[in-house]
Amino acid sequence: MRELSTRMIEAVLDGEGLQGVAELAAAEAGGPVAIVLPPRGLAARAPGGGELNGLAEYAKARVAETDAPAPDLIELERSIEAGGRIVGVVLLLESESADGEAVLVDRDEVLRAAALAALAEVAVADAREEAEQKMRGGLIEELRSREIDTAETTSKAARLGCDLARGAIALVAQIESASPSHATALVAAEYEGSLAELADGRLYAILPARGGDDAPEKTLQGAGRIANRLRKLGMAAVSSFYPDPGELHRAIKEAELVLDVITREPEIAEALEEGIAASGVYRLLFRALISDPDEVRSFYRDTVEPLVRYDDQYRSDLLGTLEEYLASDCNMNATARAIFAHRHTVAYRLERVKELTGLDPQISEDRERLGLGIKAYRILAPALPR
Repeated sequence: MRELSTRMIEAVLDGEGLQGVAELAAAEAGGPVAIVLPPRGLAARAPGGGELNGLAEYAKARVAETDAPAPDLIELERSIEAGGRIVGVVLLLESESADGEAVLVDRDEVLRAAALAALAEVAVADAREEAEQKMRGGLIEELRSREIDTAETTSKAARLGCDLARGAIALVAQIESASPSHATALVAAEYEGSLAELADGRLYAILPARGGDDAPEKTLQGAGRIANRLRKLGMAAVSSFYPDPGELHRAIKEAELVLDVITREPEIAEALEEGIAASGVYRLLFRALISDPDEVRSFYRDTVEPLVRYDDQYRSDLLGTLEEYLASDCNMNATARAIFAHRHTVAYRLERVKELTGLDPQISEDRERLGLGIKAYRILAPALPR
């Protein structure tokens, strides 16, 4: 029997898993054997595999330690125990070809050996999962801290079942749930081939490209659905699409920036979620701020910074009036109604905007620059000196 135990452990270590253990047990016991571990979702039946035919439900009842009638096809049973608790069962089943010959082996010992080997398979699976988690965490942690070239990023991700050859999107979520592991499980279940890891109270995920020529749009749509699902656990944000895996460091930084901004500015979160025209502008600004922050800051200084400073100094609302004017399709009366002011007050404030910025809100080209400047300000606001 010691030799049988050794062969079963070797089957586990050779990667044959529970099926290899069940095959050896069935051959030794002279009848079909089923091994079921419900908490781990592991099961095997030998010889030749096959349906469990209600055995899974029986095994679940045994693990839950509830009364359950044993199916008639079970001849002998052995519990698989870990830490004093039942985690599964090994079952010897009736043989359809039984010919009444005496069995010269101790079948209970065969099942005992199979139970021990099943625990070894659980340990191997745990070790494999832990190693993969470390690799996932290691790659994402590297991408958070530094740039990794395309070849290295693609290779490391491929070992984890994540194909980045056509690009990806980064997702970051602030998890406020008491069960943060639910967030990683949700991403894994909803987005095949993704990588997800928890770090510093946040969920970081890499979502590989989906679709063909429309990969950027398809991937962003899929990422948006994941973000919406995650918002039950906390605020979530996604980056724009990065076709080069070597730029995923920037993708993560962009997603972090988006998360910080939408947490502070709900209207930007709504714009990004609803996909309105402004969302594309915000996406460009987020990406530009990651790749060339000085250019975005310079654009802000050249447009609406004088308005921000004037409002801070005199407690006025030139910026708010301008923003409402642009949102009201440049209609003076609609703007006045929205801000509860007289039309002449709106006209005066817009004239002050022109004097301070050198940009005229009534000229189309200048309006575009002012509108973009306001969006740049919304993104930059937390880092600006007060």
